[in-house]
Amino acid sequence: MTYPEVRPDPTPTVPDLPPIPAGPKPEQVSQNRADRLRRARRRRRLARSTGITLFVCGVLATSLGLGGWRLISQAVQGHHPGDTQAGQGGQPGTGPNGGSAGHGNLAVQASGSARRISSARPGHHGVAKPEWLVIPAIGVSTNLSKLGLTADHALQVPPTAAIAGWYTKSPRPGALGAAIIAGHIDSRLGPGVFYRLRDLRRGQYIYVIRANHTAAVFEVTGKHVYSKSSFPDSVIYGPVPDAELRLITCGGTFDYATGSYLSNVVVTAVLIR
Repeated sequence: MTYPEVRPDPTPTVPDLPPIPAGPKPEQVSQNRADRLRRARRRRRLARSTGITLFVCGVLATSLGLGGWRLISQAVQGHHPGDTQAGQGGQPGTGPNGGSAGHGNLAVQASGSARRISSARPGHHGVAKPEWLVIPAIGVSTNLSKLGLTADHALQVPPTAAIAGWYTKSPRPGALGAAIIAGHIDSRLGPGVFYRLRDLRRGQYIYVIRANHTAAVFEVTGKHVYSKSSFPDSVIYGPVPDAELRLITCGGTFDYATGSYLSNVVVTAVLIR
């Protein structure tokens, strides 16, 4: 009996497969892990600094009020919202003694002589010139003009009730000595830039923005009303052992016969930073 021939199965064909990529070398794994750690640390530092910035802004906004924060921001950025306004909006109003505000000429002049300022020059070194004044508590935001002396050696007054002025023979705000800034209480057009100066209270803050965009921060230490006939010029203009600020305007009773106020309001403040 004949059997069919048995033939072996053909060798199976193995299909072509894509090559298996080689795994990363140990040194590459270490480098990748180090890169990820560096990126994570950078993200944590950024989050931390952002959180600190937001916290500081929140504290400042709370302590100054949103209005005060806006005034300071405008001043630092060089925005001059008060150039065409008189201190509290420049609108006609009622003076402190009734009737229309601004009886007569611009009134701010202090009695006495400003020649006795003896601490001016030594305090100028290393401090930039003042350019802007911000007092959040009474809504003041004004640029500062330069003031000198009159022919009678009295303190000059700002050219308009809308702005305050720094007496250039006094120290720059933040330098050693008493820096002098004067402003009008009112004019025939209405309230002046220092119309509410008498409302300042001890512990409130005054900011002077300087030419290099730094700010000198002062804390109010007192408020005084002096008769112009007995103005203590040696006390107001004289030397002091630290960095201080004097804000001066008119106040008290208005004399219709002379067209001026009979007293001066002086706010004193000391540098805190």
